[in-house]
Amino acid sequence: MSLQAISKHVKVLEDAGLVTRSREAQRRPVHLDSEVFSLLSKWIERYRRGAEERHQRLDALLDRMNEEQQPSRTEDAS
Repeated sequence: MSLQAISKHVKVLEDAGLVTRSREAQRRPVHLDSEVFSLLSKWIERYRRGAEERHQRLDALLDRMNEEQQPSRTEDAS
């Protein structure tokens, strides 16, 4: 990856507020903003839990529907 490509990627991260840059003589260190990542992780976790609960409800509904569609063994014996 070229230095120019890396600079563009870092600029996007900086514009998004995920990293900050500083200047130290000829160096331009990039620092991750851990607070932003912590908030982002909490947000993702909240929505992951909600999605997981919806999937569990869907699984339970599909199981009930499958049970209702399968003929019972007593009906087969008649």
